[in-house]
Amino acid sequence: MEFAFFTADERQADSFLKLPPSTQEPFLAVTASSPVFFDLKYPKRRSAICKLGPYSRLRPQFSIVRVGAPCCLNALKRKSQAGISVLTNGDKKAGVGTADSGARSHRGIAEYPDLRKHNNCMASNLTPAIYAHLCDKATPNGWTLDQCIQTGVDNPGHPFIKTVGMVAGDEESYEVFAGIFDPVIEERHNGYNPRVMKHPTDLEASKIKAGHFDERYVLSSRVRTGRSIRGLSLPPACTRAERREVEKVTTEALSGLTADLAGKYYRLSEMTEKEQQQLIDDHFLFDKPVSPLLTAAGMARDWPDARGIWHNHEKTFLIWVNEEDHTRIISMEKGGNMKRVFERFCRGLKEVERLIQERGWEFMWNERLGYILTCPSNLGTGLRAGVHIKLPLLSKDSRFSKILENLRLQKRGTGGVDTAATGSIFDISNLDRLGKSEVELVQLVIDGVNYLIDCEKRLERGQDIRIPPPVPQFRS
Repeated sequence: MEFAFFTADERQADSFLKLPPSTQEPFLAVTASSPVFFDLKYPKRRSAICKLGPYSRLRPQFSIVRVGAPCCLNALKRKSQAGISVLTNGDKKAGVGTADSGARSHRGIAEYPDLRKHNNCMASNLTPAIYAHLCDKATPNGWTLDQCIQTGVDNPGHPFIKTVGMVAGDEESYEVFAGIFDPVIEERHNGYNPRVMKHPTDLEASKIKAGHFDERYVLSSRVRTGRSIRGLSLPPACTRAERREVEKVTTEALSGLTADLAGKYYRLSEMTEKEQQQLIDDHFLFDKPVSPLLTAAGMARDWPDARGIWHNHEKTFLIWVNEEDHTRIISMEKGGNMKRVFERFCRGLKEVERLIQERGWEFMWNERLGYILTCPSNLGTGLRAGVHIKLPLLSKDSRFSKILENLRLQKRGTGGVDTAATGSIFDISNLDRLGKSEVELVQLVIDGVNYLIDCEKRLERGQDIRIPPPVPQFRS
């Protein structure tokens, strides 16, 4: 398989690939849907692009590997040997590689999963026709439809929530398999249409109104999100080398944090017993995934290699590395001061992104889906603003679930998605991630939690409560 290489200066390919001085032919061309061509002379500088015009300007003898976003050169070279097809320079379609395309028509029928007893978003939207159309495609990293949906096939349902039932292996998954991802996203995000809508971003914490809860009810407040490093496969698909690169990039950036954000990184594989016990006591430590939703998606591979936790000295700003996403960024504290938690979250997140970019990397993002993460449920903001709250009376009221639904809130047990509530204490958070900004979602949680507290107080006084009208979903 022959490739062509385009950079701002094609002669740079010689030194980058260590070719003999007499070799002047370029090596690899990587295109995106614009199309734009990425300068892989400096593989860390994914954002350093050189627009060379339409496909027609490519020399006809060159083959092209097409990707939907910047990706790692090593991954392209590795996957090119695994049957990923190439587009010719005249192909203007958003084409992708295929996995054994010779058996396309037969495999779609023979391999369609039995989803008759399944209850997740993937199973609700996947049809034999969609499967047949997508089953032989692959991203430039070799990630397939079957790998996307395997967690939903292996886990028919969940006792507490309707799960998504699929994951992405890389940034390009959301484009290559849009035929199933788009309807799943639309269902999971309450009608958000990724084909025509654009996602807003707003990290100005000063816009938040109120935000300090009654601490007789709210025990703790937290805001978290995820971020993915562009050019590296997501956790379900990443190699050991990619996972270690995520850790290296992230920890080098975090070393630049100062003042109240300054802290220390703890690698899971190198923790002392004392450090491990302290993190357990602080409820910071994440362990090897045991949830079937995560293990079926490949999240536990090579555990604990290249996993770790970073936190500031005050233990109010944390970052998990290589758990379900490349990074999980968390601001938290005991009590009910959600506004202060969100202010620290916004400030820390902006600083982390700046430090990442200074080192030649960037986060995965596009205007349709916002920030790209492993699970479609976390697209957009990736944000979950939540509280641990005591609701002994309201939680026993038959209207509790409908109240949460209309407020676009979600309840979990305090131990996470796989746990039930204990002692009438719930983890209440925003249900949506996509189509609303960070400020909008945090304000929604503040207003909604205050409504729940008011309901609890009314029930304590023997008064009636009412179901609120549904909150507006998207900006008009």
